[in-house]
Amino acid sequence: MSPSHTPSLVHPGLGPQCKSPSPHRASIHILDDDALFNVFCLYRTILFYEDGADDRYLLLGGDWARERWWQRLVSVCSRWRNLILASPSSLHLCLICTYGTPVAEMFAHSPPLPVVVDYADQDREVTAEDEQGMLLALRQRDRVRRVRLHIPTSILRKLFLAMDEEFPMLEDLYVAPRTKHNGSLTLPGRFQAPNLHRLALTHFAFPIRSPLLTAGVGLVTLSLRKVNPSAYFRPNDLLELLLLVPQLETLSVTFHYSPILNHDVRMRLLHTQIKTSVTLPNLRYFRFGGVSAYLEALLPQITTPLLERLQIRLFFNQLTFSLPHLLHFMSTTKKIVFSSARFMFSDEGVAVKGYPHEGAKTHAFFVHVGCRHLDWQVSSTAQIFDALRPLCSAVVHLVLGYKENNPLSKWRNEADRAKWRGLLRSFSNVKTLCVHNGLVSELSRSLQSDDGESPLELLPELKELVYSAGSDTSDAFTAFIDARQIAGRPVALVHP
Repeated sequence: MSPSHTPSLVHPGLGPQCKSPSPHRASIHILDDDALFNVFCLYRTILFYEDGADDRYLLLGGDWARERWWQRLVSVCSRWRNLILASPSSLHLCLICTYGTPVAEMFAHSPPLPVVVDYADQDREVTAEDEQGMLLALRQRDRVRRVRLHIPTSILRKLFLAMDEEFPMLEDLYVAPRTKHNGSLTLPGRFQAPNLHRLALTHFAFPIRSPLLTAGVGLVTLSLRKVNPSAYFRPNDLLELLLLVPQLETLSVTFHYSPILNHDVRMRLLHTQIKTSVTLPNLRYFRFGGVSAYLEALLPQITTPLLERLQIRLFFNQLTFSLPHLLHFMSTTKKIVFSSARFMFSDEGVAVKGYPHEGAKTHAFFVHVGCRHLDWQVSSTAQIFDALRPLCSAVVHLVLGYKENNPLSKWRNEADRAKWRGLLRSFSNVKTLCVHNGLVSELSRSLQSDDGESPLELLPELKELVYSAGSDTSDAFTAFIDARQIAGRPVALVHP
């Protein structure tokens, strides 16, 4: 985020008078006040348009620096200034307090507009002046509209002392300690925000009994990131919390990675009776990060008829993945469909994105497994998509990508042929297969039929195979192509 130097833009004498337009050319100054006001409204709407599917917008609120849009316009002329400042509510005017902002000076020379407190750049140093500015801004509790803090825990605790009251105008609250924390942070006991719409907490204790949520019926975004997994709080606790926020449109619950085994969580949950069920009629986006056993305990208890995007990040502290409830959950949500699937294998894990169609910018389904070795990645995704095989039958375009972030890492080991074939078997209706050059050798061996295997056992509907041919892989798929030709199901080979 750029530094915010806020000049005195709203002094009564600031700005020239609007000049009369030349009779020989059109000018915006010929517009009457109503038309000019509509231009300002449209300008703000276009400026604030953001891709609602972007995770940063959904979970972190997007670019708040744009809230300064009006400050240059009020300096154009006195007419513009008077027109804009006469409609602060309709134009959603506010004052931005961020790095380098002289907050006291800005408050002294500005109208009493709503306040936005934005100190969320992890690469910026928080100066003593910034800290004082935050405290001064938060003391304007009747004016604070948005708060976003990604700052050291020591400063955060000081600010909490200033937040231990009701903030009647607060709509957005995003708080994350910059330093790693053990998850014991809690919001101030008397802190309340009756008009809160979006709440995102990172490294906080689970807030099931927070007064902020017991009165949070208007909440539309709830993000609990890097929750301490030491106890993996009971699914009933989360479900009871969700009962308090029935209007949610965006929900994200991710645990901090820990060596707790999936088996241990599953055994603990076997002795836990889950009685609570919840319907979230407006939920469009659901994100989960943790072990599969916890996710499987939640899914049967949640109904999300309008869900459009599902993101899952699974910890790899297990060798087997059992996800019987995931298929039912996705099948009852009619909008999560994908005909294009893109795998990306790397030394950080394997990520899969499912798109409604080839060329779509927004994925409907995402799953990531954080394991380092390629054979584990292939094995885990083979198990996951075997459980989702009925949904995979709609996939006609399949991409197998490969990215090596650290060339010196030891993650690249060959995956067993049977594991690759197990993965491909879930995508029986694929018509186009794209293979990254780094995977050509393994895929070519896996596609070849051994004695007793039919060449149509894998990808029987395949029409086109696309790969980047190197000097040592130019004929890698020859045996597969020949076998398909003989079987009467020819496949076109494309290597640009």
